[in-house]
Amino acid sequence: MKKVIVTGASGFVGKALVNQFMRDGYQVIPISFTNLLQGTMHSLPEADVCIHLAARVHVMNDSHPNPIEEYRRINFDGTKLLADLAHRSGVKRFIYMSTVKVVAESSLFKQPFTSSDSPAPTDPYAISKLESENYLLEFAKTSGMEVVVIRPPLIYGKGVKANFLSLMRAAKKRIPMPFLGVRNLRSLVSLQNLISFISCVITHPSAANQIFFVSDGEDVSIADLYKKISFSLGVSPRVFFVPVSVLRGLALFVGKEAAVDRLCESLQVDITKNKSVLGWEPTYSLEEGLSELVRS
Repeated sequence: MKKVIVTGASGFVGKALVNQFMRDGYQVIPISFTNLLQGTMHSLPEADVCIHLAARVHVMNDSHPNPIEEYRRINFDGTKLLADLAHRSGVKRFIYMSTVKVVAESSLFKQPFTSSDSPAPTDPYAISKLESENYLLEFAKTSGMEVVVIRPPLIYGKGVKANFLSLMRAAKKRIPMPFLGVRNLRSLVSLQNLISFISCVITHPSAANQIFFVSDGEDVSIADLYKKISFSLGVSPRVFFVPVSVLRGLALFVGKEAAVDRLCESLQVDITKNKSVLGWEPTYSLEEGLSELVRS
């Protein structure tokens, strides 16, 4: 039985991960990242692995007077402190949940990102996550504690919120969407596949000090995603054609450029490294992941 420390255990990913790991026989030790940040936690329990999920995530319309410093305080300084405590408590492997955003907001020419691509983060959240990645990989060289960095794209599953939930609600109501003119491709990852991958890198010797993207292995356009969500809900999809230029013009008019960019641009990741290095492949297809989401 492995002892696994988890931060963010009450979050979207954390809840699902803790439940699955307990079923798999792990001894899961949730810790409060807030207490650590507040200076009330000065040591960690002995454990084999630390999975760091907690973070200040991307905030729309951030009202903080200095967003980058707040992201750094939580995501960088907090990660640095956690890594030091984990090392001192005897943790052998530190798994860090990063984001595809450390590379870019979109992939050009429908070329999926690989772990060898040069990062170019554009917002405070992504910058703070990349800084944490870099620190951890350097820390691994001097401390001997192994580090695994995971960069997921959009994650969906039980408890999903934000834009994905809005799409599901619209599909359920059979609201027509102007997606047929959008020729993008986006990678997604279900909670089931993400947790399967985390389970793999907990023990696989070749995962040490590596960066991995993870996805369902199937990229879809926003139109196809809306159709698949509709089918999973048992309703007929309703999509129609509007030129992307018109969508962008309307978005500019109503101040929703960022939202339309996320809908229209491609964001793909390449997971061939996961198979070649680890022998890991997604256990759920996109359709299966959506069906599981609907059932939940």
